[in-house]
Amino acid sequence: MRKITGMGETIMDILFRNGQPVAAVPGGSCFNSIISIGRTGLPCRFIGYTGQDRVGQNTQAFLLKNGVSIDDFEVREGEKSSISLAFLDENGDATYQFYKDVPHVRKNWTTPEFQRDDVLLFGSYYAICEGMRPQVEPTLTAANEAGAILYYDLNFRRPHAHELEALLPAIHNNFRKSTIVRGSADDFEIMYQSRNAREIYEQHIRKYCPLFICTAGAETITVCTPTKALDFPAPHVENAVSTVGAGDNFNAGFIFGLIRENFTRDQLLTLERDSWERLIYYATAFAAQACQSTDNFISTAFAEKILNFKF
Repeated sequence: MRKITGMGETIMDILFRNGQPVAAVPGGSCFNSIISIGRTGLPCRFIGYTGQDRVGQNTQAFLLKNGVSIDDFEVREGEKSSISLAFLDENGDATYQFYKDVPHVRKNWTTPEFQRDDVLLFGSYYAICEGMRPQVEPTLTAANEAGAILYYDLNFRRPHAHELEALLPAIHNNFRKSTIVRGSADDFEIMYQSRNAREIYEQHIRKYCPLFICTAGAETITVCTPTKALDFPAPHVENAVSTVGAGDNFNAGFIFGLIRENFTRDQLLTLERDSWERLIYYATAFAAQACQSTDNFISTAFAEKILNFKF
């Protein structure tokens, strides 16, 4: 069976509402995605690391509990696990403060193996910072050579805006090696001072990667390919509790759809609107469900429900 690999940072998210802590959950962009995928029972693994402290031990146990392989996950002695404070407003949207060391690769790290039409999800600052490039670049190369689908979520945040010029070579390299690039309008407003998905694709993405997905919160979702641009409405989410994991679970749902619908890497460039509509349905269903609690993932009840869903 095709395997899904997530590669990224781990971080303990402590959520605040009205100045008071309301929840603490393991997080990290790709981490959130892979937990949701693990809950559906699809074979998956996570490439990353954490410190050998109480937070790190809980994170490792959480991966195992949710069906995620930790064969490529490190618990590092002498290092501290990362922490983030997420302050939720009345709409469940968050602003963050981070407490973490600069990501870095250990010398004895080895590149994992991939099979054709496996899926590799990667992104965020983890995928572009200098400390992680010795891991990220050979992993992307190995996945590409095996014929896997590489799904890159930019997740570029304002605290790194002052580094953009220095980070662009790594971002462009990631674009070039990706099968699909996904970003939010907020990402591109920071990077390119534009929220127009079609212009962003034509000016900044297309020359590197043929497939592009742009999300914009509750607004239109746009899919761009070399032959067409498609718009899809984002479903309205009633009584959202937290949007912290919305984008991460969009990614998880999209990847779940790729496997569920058995779309291969070779088929992606020729998908028609109805196929993209199915993939966006899964993506938005996962995202909407994750907004219903302070967890960063879909619930186990939803995972069981989606497994029984049929178009």
